[in-house]
Amino acid sequence: MEEVINYPEFLQHYEPETLQHLTNKENETEIVVSCSQQSGGECMLTEEAGENVNTNAVERLEKGFMQYGCLHYRRRCRIRAPCCNEIFDCRHCHNEAKNNINVEKLHRHEIPRHQLRQVICSLCSFEQDVRQVCINCGVCMGKYFCETCKLFDDNTSKKQFHCNGCGICRIGGRDNFFHCYKCGCCYSILLKNSHPCVEGAMHHDCPVCFEYLFESTIDVSVMPCGHTMHKNCLKEMQQHFQYACPICSKSVCDMSKVWEKFDTEIAATPMPEPYHNKKVWILCNDCGATSVVQFHVVAQKCLNCKSYNTRQTRERAMITTPSCSH
Repeated sequence: MEEVINYPEFLQHYEPETLQHLTNKENETEIVVSCSQQSGGECMLTEEAGENVNTNAVERLEKGFMQYGCLHYRRRCRIRAPCCNEIFDCRHCHNEAKNNINVEKLHRHEIPRHQLRQVICSLCSFEQDVRQVCINCGVCMGKYFCETCKLFDDNTSKKQFHCNGCGICRIGGRDNFFHCYKCGCCYSILLKNSHPCVEGAMHHDCPVCFEYLFESTIDVSVMPCGHTMHKNCLKEMQQHFQYACPICSKSVCDMSKVWEKFDTEIAATPMPEPYHNKKVWILCNDCGATSVVQFHVVAQKCLNCKSYNTRQTRERAMITTPSCSH
């Protein structure tokens, strides 16, 4: 019966194919690795012969760890863009350079990252097909490696994971998120049974800054109505006293305390006598109900949900009856 032992923690991020090459040449034995897809997804080591992993091979893998990269990723490789054949530290560096205002509009473009085929080792400058370990010097070019997204990253504290539903890698830990197939994106597990589904919820631009949300590296907020926007954009909007969704106009937070202040202000501001009998039709942005209410210059209150997030649709026609003549 084979003996199965936990693989050393600092090597658990490597692909099984990579670990299969860690051999103890001194004892002419081989360590065969099998990846056990348990709850933690830990890679396990099946020891068929020998007792120690080749320390020289491990040292080569770890060489330069967290010492290379750019502002976006700590990694030990650069990429050759398949679109323009130029070399960049990462796809974000490429997109920033090629969408710069100084670049002619016709030449601006973004990298088709799934078409990436060539990487250059940062330690030995050897260019090769996309893989996790350099075939020339044996260094690991990224502890986190996704073959589908062609993504390398030494900083695994981000808890990267590949979502098959989204088709891209996300951060934050697989156990903390779920993929909603109707919305077409990943949400926090806290929203699993409470979020309102909106088809393609993140497959559009942020309504404030107009950056495409689905692949944005900035945190995204899901509003009570189900629409999405950048967290920073939502915060800035609220700092300017805007509390309605820019897409559907529903309130983005609990406004009950504000509506109470509206009640107080309206009660303290009586309308002039000519407006006492003026009524208007209103549509509530929060609940969608229509009502006929007393007109007030401050705001009109929904009779259904008591919200002041309403809009006037038309004035109500006054119906009068003729008096009798004697």
